[in-house]
Amino acid sequence: MNKKIILSLVFIFLIRFNAEAASRYISLAPSTTEILFALGLGEEIAGVSAYCNYPAEAKAKAKVGDFSHPNIEKIVSLKPDYIFCTGLEQAPVVEELKHLKLKTYVSDPASIEGLFKTIEEIGVITHREQEATALIRKMQEDIEKIRAQTKLIPQNAKVRVFVEIWPEPLMTAGKGSLIDEIISLAGGINVAHDVKRPYSNFSAEKVVSLDPQVIILAYMDRASPLKLVEARFGWANIAAVKDKRVFNDIEPDLLLRPTPRITEGLKKLYKKLYPGQ
Repeated sequence: MNKKIILSLVFIFLIRFNAEAASRYISLAPSTTEILFALGLGEEIAGVSAYCNYPAEAKAKAKVGDFSHPNIEKIVSLKPDYIFCTGLEQAPVVEELKHLKLKTYVSDPASIEGLFKTIEEIGVITHREQEATALIRKMQEDIEKIRAQTKLIPQNAKVRVFVEIWPEPLMTAGKGSLIDEIISLAGGINVAHDVKRPYSNFSAEKVVSLDPQVIILAYMDRASPLKLVEARFGWANIAAVKDKRVFNDIEPDLLLRPTPRITEGLKKLYKKLYPGQ
């Protein structure tokens, strides 16, 4: 009798193991691709968007089109068990995939807590709950280490920061954006915090009047970041420019992409704001 029970349990385990091993996932967003890989699901990823560039293994996966216009026929041909999408821009695609009776998960976290929820939910969908819990715990520990340092900084000593997402037109991140939260966690003050939209155009004259002490260019450019901004009208008088604290050497994805690597971006930003600590 005991032998039959043991054999039955082994049989059930093998069925579940094979079912999970056979899972096939498609990710249409760089953010969800990173999360899937971070949960150890690299082998189960059948396809990704053309913009999924991290980790390096993602580049070798089958491509199913660009971010806004994925190839539906290609997606269907890969026979995914689940498709991971993001944001309003992909809403028409999501509707089409649902119409085809394909399982989809949509994520567009705008906060750290929202990111934790996304990781947790993806962990449930992919049967990687333990890995998701461990990943969230590690991120929380990284954040708490930075918070322990920044809570010692008096409010009047916090560094004023301007993050330039794009130069023409000039764009930045305001209240409700993930990067606004990251700046705060790093002990800084986002000079664009009062902007009501998470991401929007911003006045170059306004930057001058707000006089940030650090400027972060959230895009890669070979030119010297200081030279890129000091030639702008009035910007030579900004504290960040006068003190040569204009940086473009933090990988943009570490600050703008809602993934487990956001804590790496937090650490790098903290070091830029408070290099002596």
